Parts: sequence; structure tokens; C-alpha cells
Amino acid sequence: MTARFDKSKLPSRYVSVGAQSAPHRSYYYAMGMTEKEIGQPFVGVATTWNEAAPCNIALMRQAQAVKKGVKAAGGTPREFCTITVTDGIAMGHAGMKSSLVSREVIADSVELTMRGHCYDAIVGLAGCDKSLPGLMMAMVRLNVPSIFMYGGSILPGRYKGKDITVQDVFEAVGKHSAGTMSDADLHDIECVACPSAGSCGGQFTANTMACVSEAIGLAIPGSAGAPAPYESRDAYAEASGQQVMDLIARNIRPRDIVTRKSLENAARVVAASGGSTNAGLHLPAIAHECGIEFDLHDVCKIFRETPYIADLKPGGRYVAKDMFEIGGVPVLLKALLDGGYLHGDCMTVTGKTMAENLSGYKLPADQDVIRPVSNPLSTTGGVVGLRGNLAPEGAIVKIAGMKKLGFTGPARCFDCEEDAFRAVDQRIYREGEVLVIRYEGPRGGPGMREMLSTTAALYGQGMGDKVALITDGRFSGATRGFCIGHVGPEAAVGGPIGLLRDGDMITIDAAKGTISVALSDTELAERREEWRPRSTNYQSGALWRYAQTVGTAEKGAVTHPGGKAETHIFADI
Repeated sequence: MTARFDKSKLPSRYVSVGAQSAPHRSYYYAMGMTEKEIGQPFVGVATTWNEAAPCNIALMRQAQAVKKGVKAAGGTPREFCTITVTDGIAMGHAGMKSSLVSREVIADSVELTMRGHCYDAIVGLAGCDKSLPGLMMAMVRLNVPSIFMYGGSILPGRYKGKDITVQDVFEAVGKHSAGTMSDADLHDIECVACPSAGSCGGQFTANTMACVSEAIGLAIPGSAGAPAPYESRDAYAEASGQQVMDLIARNIRPRDIVTRKSLENAARVVAASGGSTNAGLHLPAIAHECGIEFDLHDVCKIFRETPYIADLKPGGRYVAKDMFEIGGVPVLLKALLDGGYLHGDCMTVTGKTMAENLSGYKLPADQDVIRPVSNPLSTTGGVVGLRGNLAPEGAIVKIAGMKKLGFTGPARCFDCEEDAFRAVDQRIYREGEVLVIRYEGPRGGPGMREMLSTTAALYGQGMGDKVALITDGRFSGATRGFCIGHVGPEAAVGGPIGLLRDGDMITIDAAKGTISVALSDTELAERREEWRPRSTNYQSGALWRYAQTVGTAEKGAVTHPGGKAETHIFADI
């Protein structure tokens, strides 16, 4: 044991120090560990590695580099895995009900592994949409020294001379159903869209939350940028392993880093990059773990005040690899800092402030991936919040790349995604309608499904800007167009979205931040008296249990009381 670490103050003392720990040490000897290794701090190296999708497949390789860094800095790494549900494969069928639920399972399983084995710190690696926030939630919940690392984006595919992503494949399905794409062309595009390991390449949920990991201070600067196949990721992984040992020595913990100010920084980067609406769920959930009040409305206020400056897909032209090649997330953060939009005094995992981390960066002049804040794509963030008599608890919409910010039309109501997709696929809807997909909220789904299959099919049919969609579920980070998600209260609890009838006139004004239905309070109250709760087909198992405990989308769809209710923190055991 080196003098740098006082193991008598670390959780692992319960399983490695003193006569009473002899049985525990016997297990470590069984795994080939030496007395020296048992005497060092134990660092959990948690990954969401699996063979479910390309976003996870490179994580095992990067975990080995993390372990190398931990060992070099005097620690003992203990690798373990947890689950993921990969949205691209879960999309468009009942499997998507498992996606948001997986965020909670990831956070809970990491917590239980860390508690059960008394690990002193954690380096977490993730690639899929819900695994990134799930690991960050576990870090702030446990409050042991922690570093997050993104697994990296996929390389863009090439089709007919243009970069493409999986979003283009989903939209190709719509073109195919409309008769404007042949079977052969659809097959060609699906074969080239995803040419490597890594997470979806646009500014969808994974890359959005990767940007958040740097902006919130939990990741080493620059670590979110390099695509998954690049060996430079291994250097960031090794550095993360080394740096977490410094955090142990200095007792710098996640809640020293994740504060109200750093959460505001995270919301800024989402808005500035035209990121995923799912950040409106994940940032409140991370805050909740710390006991910080930071709900959907707080997030959306920052979105509205932040310029949209990164021209990234799905609303823009570029992919994650393009932003990496001009300097990565630090360049975007530096543009925001120089423009007065970031709190530069926030602590980060480097032990330095955000401003100190960014001091060597500048926005390159010979590129148009990221604009200066003085010349934004729009003065309002790429994601904005809505509120009104149809969504008293709020809703959220991605406006990046949208040509118009207002829409009025009659409601066309569907009580599940399958019915809505069938209507779109068979083209039994009309231009100018507002398609309402309800009973898909956190409790009513259960699981708050994403609707990319439906929205992409509309775009593929050339109808993306000619209809609007609203849902108490979610839309994918790859969604574009007039698609409003997170409408609350949800239909399952008698929210206004559950009271709508075909033909009700709905007005959406993203410029003003409003969403309303042309019904009086009296008529809504009368309909609510007639409304009756519905049961789902999920009356046992994980989805049933989730539905019993999940809260509102407004507060992050969380399932436990959070940091405010704590009587102890794991790190202090």
C-alpha cells in the first residue's frame, strides 16, 4: 500500500483489511491477485459491453486500457458488465418498452455491484442511449470518485457520394413504403449505413449524452470525440484509469463536480448542438440522484436562452466524426465559454475547472461544423420546451433544422404506436393533421417508447413537415420535424392528451413555447369525469414493477426518492 492512499478510509477496507477479511482475501487470491494488489484501492471498471449492437462491441477493448491505467497509478481494477437495450434494434416494436427501463436497471445494477463488493471508485464506459445516463446516475448516487468514458461514435456510411447514418435507413423504409425506393436500393443502403463499431453517428441521444459527459465534468476533455474504431480511444481510456486514482487520492467526488452550475453547462451543450430531446429526461434524473432540483422546465429555460451553433445531423449536415476532426467537444464548449454561456468555474474530473481545461482550445476559422455564438444557426437552442393546457407539466421538441415553428391542425388519435405506424405505413392520414400517440408514457406504456419508426416513415414519404406528432412517449434523438414528446401529465393518469378526440384543434407554437387544444377548462373537466384508467398487458415482471414506481417525465421519469431522501452515501460507509 502506497502512502498516497489511506485504505482505512476507503470502502474496500471491509473486504481486504484485518483478520475479519481473511475469507474475502482468500477469494482474491483465488483470482490470482497478489497481497500488494489486495492492499491497493479497488476500482470498479464497469462497461455495458455486449453483442447486441455496434455501440457496445468496442467497450471490452477500451476497458482493458482503463485497467492498464488504474494499475499504473497504484490501483487494482475489477472489471464488471451490466446490461444495455439498444434503441436502434428495439425500435418500432414492443422491445422499445424496455429501453428507458434499462437506464434504471443499469444504475441499480452498478450500485449493487459496487455496494456488494465495496469498491472505492469507478470508471464507467458506455455506448448506447440509456447506458450513458444510467452510468452517470450510478456515479453520483454512489459518490465514489468516478470518471465516465464514452465508447465512441460509429463511422459514417457512404451512399451515392454522401455520408449517411442509421437515420437514413429508417427514412428509407418510408420511401420504400411510398413506392419511391426499390427493394434493391433499400438493401444497398442498409448494407452501408453502419460500417464500423460505435454508437449512431449523428447528434442523436448517445452523442448528445457523450457531449454532456464532458460538459458536466465527469469525463476527461476530448474523450467523447474519437470514433469507436480509432486506437486513440485507448489512450483516453488509459488516462481515465490513471486519473481516477488521482481523484481517490484527492477525495474529489462526483457531487463535487455535478452541481446546479454544471447541470446548466450540460443543458447548454445539448441546445447548442441541436441534441436529443431525451436529455430533457436524463439531466433531471442525474440531478435527482444528487438531490438537486432541476426539472424539465429548468432544462428548457436554458435551451431557449442558448444559441444553436453546431450543424449536426439529424437537423444539420455533419456527423460526430466531423466535429471530432475540428477539435471535438472541447471546441464546442470553448465557443460557448467565450460567448458567456458556460460556468467556467465548475470543477471537473481533471481536478481543474472547466475554464482551465479549455484554455488551450479555440474555434477553428476554416470550418463550418461549429459556428461562433455571434453567428448561430438560430438564437434559440436546437431543443425547446412547450407548455399549455394540453401539456400542463410540459413537453419538448427538437427544432434544429425546422423551417417553421408553428403548426395548427385537427387531432388524429392513436392509443398506441403500432396503430399510428400502421396508419402512416398505409398512408391513411391527411396532410395538416396532428397525429396523437398516447398511452405510451412512462407508466402507461409502460416504458415511454421512442417513435423513430413512425417519424422516419413520415419523412421518407415526404410528409415530415406537413403533419405534426405529439406523444406522451418519446422521440428518438434521430427524429426531426414537428414531433413533440414527453407530454405530461401522460394519458395513463388522465392527462389532457388522454382526453383528446379526433378533430380537436391543436396549436403548437415553438417560438412562444406553447402547446394547446381549443377546449375550455370546463370541457376538459367534463371529459376527465368520463375518462377511465386502462390496464396494460404488462401485469408482471420488470415492466410491471417499473410502472408501479416510475414518476413523471417532467421530473426525469425516476423510480426512487433520490438524493434528498438519503441518510447515508455509499462512499462514506
